[in-house]
Amino acid sequence: MSDSCLMSDQASDGGSGASRDGGSGGTPTRPRLRDFWTDLPREGKFLLSTIIIDFIGTGLVMPFLVVYLHEVRGFPLDHVGVLASIPAVVSLIVLGPTGHVIDRLGARRVIIASTIASIVADVWLAFATTELAAAGALVVMGFAGGVIWPAIQSFVSAIMPSHIRQRYFGMSFTLLNLGIGIGGVIGGTVVDVARPETFVVIYLVNAATFLAPLAIYLGPLRHTDPRPQHAPVDDAAPRVSYWRLLRDRRVAALFALTMVSAYVGYAQLATGAVAFARDVGQVSTQAIGYGFAANTVVIVALQLPVLQRIENRRRTRVLLAMCVVWAAAWLALGLTGVAPGGAAAAVLFAVCCAVFGLGETLLQPTIPAITNDLASDAVRGRYNALMSMGFQAAAIIAPIQAAWLIEHGQGGSYIGLLVAGCVVMAGLALLVERRIPASANGLARRPAPQR
Repeated sequence: MSDSCLMSDQASDGGSGASRDGGSGGTPTRPRLRDFWTDLPREGKFLLSTIIIDFIGTGLVMPFLVVYLHEVRGFPLDHVGVLASIPAVVSLIVLGPTGHVIDRLGARRVIIASTIASIVADVWLAFATTELAAAGALVVMGFAGGVIWPAIQSFVSAIMPSHIRQRYFGMSFTLLNLGIGIGGVIGGTVVDVARPETFVVIYLVNAATFLAPLAIYLGPLRHTDPRPQHAPVDDAAPRVSYWRLLRDRRVAALFALTMVSAYVGYAQLATGAVAFARDVGQVSTQAIGYGFAANTVVIVALQLPVLQRIENRRRTRVLLAMCVVWAAAWLALGLTGVAPGGAAAAVLFAVCCAVFGLGETLLQPTIPAITNDLASDAVRGRYNALMSMGFQAAAIIAPIQAAWLIEHGQGGSYIGLLVAGCVVMAGLALLVERRIPASANGLARRPAPQR
């Protein structure tokens, strides 16, 4: 396969020397809020239609994995850190083959397999009373999580015009978090460590919510199969290795940025931050649920206005702003240990989650859009799988490291590590800016079609 198949923009512009004002003449017009929905193709509207239902279930369980395994099932916290890393380990193992499977068979089949595996994993985990049983459920969960994100992003990018991909990723993230927030409020109100059956119920409900997207892929989208139709007959595309992709300096820089952002961000919020809040800040499970709800309120309220503000702006500069925001969030988390067990700690945890949510509105539309604007259709699955590998590698390290530091009374070092990570991420964002073409950085993008 020629190198032109690896980078779809390679011939169009050569990097950051392209126009910095976002267009070839005049100031680009920001989209109206209603355009975010009306510009979507039919398939995109179907995809968005089940996100809230699906992620209400995720919100029910996401803040409470550490609490469930440690305080309900009675597993030692350091063992829980290892268990929490299992999904990331499994995901990392399956991601390599997943990218090739997506490019050969199409993303839809991979998404269906992942959805079924998610149902199995949640039912299994609901009744897991031993560490071995929990580990088995988390292995299946890791398979599901490992294959779903590159498959979803490849599916979306194949059916979504380039000029509205960033908008779609932002809208999807808004609805996703609305579902998580609703689930988090319900979960924080319902679960009780003194009543283990409440945790069983929320995992079973989470399993049931996966039936909604499964129905969409087996029903209205059953004939949608965005495999590359232009692949050569000798099927040379699968021979493009991940190592070959990483030899491209632009891809290598973006991979490093993705991995560090995952370590500083999501790998911490659901595990390390919760463990810190419980053990150091002595924040109640109810307050943790409300903290995640505050995170959601910020995302739902601000994501669409943020999308308008960042349209036709450098995505890497948006990421620089995110680094500052996330550093502030982790400092707020650290302050929960100053007055543990009181209302101040609960409020500070909510502040941490809310400020972190503002950073998420800057991250989620940008890195996926950069990735898929760099990739050609023939290797889109491998691009998204590669970035997911960076995400999962961070998710393996973070829970183990966070649990060890917190268990050994090194909470201050834990917070310092996260703030330092934000500084490293800022440096990587500037490196990516120097290497990627302007079109992948959100500038000089194709205008929306006239209606």
